[in-house]
Order: sequence, then C-alpha cells, then structure tokens
Amino acid sequence: MYSSSPLDIGQQAPVTGIPVAPTNQQYPTQRYTPTAVKVPWSTGLYDCTADVPNCCLTCWCPCITFGHIADIVSQGSICKFLSRGEQPCRASGAFFVLLSILTVCISNRIYSYTYRARLRSQYILEESPCRDCYLHFWCEACALCQEYRELKNRGFDVSLGKHI
Repeated sequence: MYSSSPLDIGQQAPVTGIPVAPTNQQYPTQRYTPTAVKVPWSTGLYDCTADVPNCCLTCWCPCITFGHIADIVSQGSICKFLSRGEQPCRASGAFFVLLSILTVCISNRIYSYTYRARLRSQYILEESPCRDCYLHFWCEACALCQEYRELKNRGFDVSLGKHI
C-alpha cells in the first residue's frame, strides 16, 4: 500500500493518529517550535493577606515557607539529598538559612528564585509582573507567599509538602 521510500512533496503520509511536525522539506521557511499559552498566576503578587498565617510566617521566617515550596517543586529530589532521612522541608529550609547567614541575604534569594522558575515551568505560568530574579531580590516575601498560594490553589497541602 505505502512504499518504504520517503514521501515526495505533495504525497500524503499515512494517518497514524500521532501528530507530526512539518519537515523543512515541506515548509522550508517555517521552523517548528511548540509554544504553550502561559496562564496567569491564581493570585496576585501583593495578595499576601489572602492567607494571613502564611504571610506572617513568611515575613518572620521565610526559610520555612521556602522549604515547603522547594519540597513540592523539586518533588522531593533535592530535599531527599539534603535531608538524609530527616523531614525534607527542614533540610531545604536549613540550606536557605545557611545561605542567608554566609552571604548576607543574597545567595538565598538567587537559590529561591530558581524554584520560582521551576514552578512557572511546571505549570506554564506567566513571568509577571517582572522577571523572577527581580521579584526574589526585591520582594522575596511577597514572591514566596504567591508561590505558596499557587501551590495551595492547585490542590497541594503545602505545609505537608504533598498533593491533597
């Protein structure tokens, strides 16, 4: 029915049900790049008071909130390495505190913004209102609260580090 030779331009390929990207032979000026539509965050950056207990905890001890977020976003991988059997969020939070002490509050912000980028990548979220690194450098508490609320709104019990 179909020959084993490559298809000529204009010849129809067999229907398999599997989506196939166009080849350069058929569309020489187009490049196939899959794009996903970015979705907005479920809450705004400054909606911290929507979850007052988390807002207070993040303001006074951001390492705890970060530990919970990192545990979910990394699916426990980095936390298992750091914890060696302890509770994962404690290990990630402790690492956050260590970075804060050793580098005068700069490295922990760099470390935490990478988890925001991972979270955005996993859930195809917009990078708004500005770049992740700027948010974590200038408004770290607000960024952590927003990430916490996003995971909570997506069905995670963030305080336990797992999906409900």
